[in-house]
Amino acid sequence: MPTVDPVAVTVSIVLALIIGYILLSKPPTRAAPKRAGSPPPAPKEAPTKSKLLSQPSGAAVAAQMSVMSAPAADLAPPKSTPISVAELAQCDGKDASKPIWVAIKGKVYDVTNKREMYGPGAGYNVFAGKDASRGLGMSSLDPKDAVSDYSTLNEAQMKTLDQWDSFFAKRYNIVGKVVP
Repeated sequence: MPTVDPVAVTVSIVLALIIGYILLSKPPTRAAPKRAGSPPPAPKEAPTKSKLLSQPSGAAVAAQMSVMSAPAADLAPPKSTPISVAELAQCDGKDASKPIWVAIKGKVYDVTNKREMYGPGAGYNVFAGKDASRGLGMSSLDPKDAVSDYSTLNEAQMKTLDQWDSFFAKRYNIVGKVVP
């Protein structure tokens, strides 16, 4: 049985990690083929539909990790203030004097501090000012999917929706509940 040099193994692992970090931290230098369902773009840059679809897999994973904020430590207790669909619609980011709200499963989250992601022209603006439960469960940026009725989601999509709800609950204040 051949012997393995532990120093060589360690050096190889360290080099692989460094190369992986370099590859994942730099934006692609050439246009990547379009892929449906790719994760969000590079940090501090609001995702657009075309950029979401053109991210190469390695850079897309790194971009998704950098866009995802850590859980907030200073969240207010959830509120159950009734919010009408019309009131929610006014909080879509178009009026800079109003907050930006996204509802999931009837819970309204204040995402104003992520205007670069949910504001006008940003990739996730499709979810702003509405209960976008079905679109989130489907991982869809198509405006026709950004609706509150998620009864048609399959089991995997329901799990995705629940993960989004949990993600939002750890990062954004719940300011109320959508009422008809």
